[in-house]
Amino acid sequence: MERLWAPWRIEYILNKKSEGCIFCLYPQQTDDRDSLILHRSPRAFVMLNRYPYTNGHLLVAPYRHISDLNDLAAEELLELMTTVRLCCTVLQEKAAPQGFNIGMNLGKAAGAGVDDHLHLHIVPRWNGDTNFMSVIDDVRVMPENLLATYDALYPGFAAAAG
Repeated sequence: MERLWAPWRIEYILNKKSEGCIFCLYPQQTDDRDSLILHRSPRAFVMLNRYPYTNGHLLVAPYRHISDLNDLAAEELLELMTTVRLCCTVLQEKAAPQGFNIGMNLGKAAGAGVDDHLHLHIVPRWNGDTNFMSVIDDVRVMPENLLATYDALYPGFAAAAG
């Protein structure tokens, strides 16, 4: 039997899970780095996904706790999309991906981990970034520490905020 050692996963297993909605709780915290919040705008914010598919996997969410696209005000919808564009610009500048997966999982049946607060995923992609690990053992190889990714991306968002 072969063993695949992933000692960093113990943090996920043992980490106390948030009571309540992370998209409501995290923006209320004062330490953005600890909350992984990279950018705040009047109606939406950007945070790193704590359990990413690839390095630089970002989440964009409105501050309002809503689950239905039809409940977004026109201004919120516009700000979400301009924030997604900002994410792509910063990621392009700081990580040089060759493409992006951008999308939403609306509802549990669609695979939403947090189904009562809509949010968008921005996943940077590089040619050859998927490999046999995901196929044979549902494992992802993350070449960079999460806070190192935060520190690399934050200046791009800070510069955009002025």
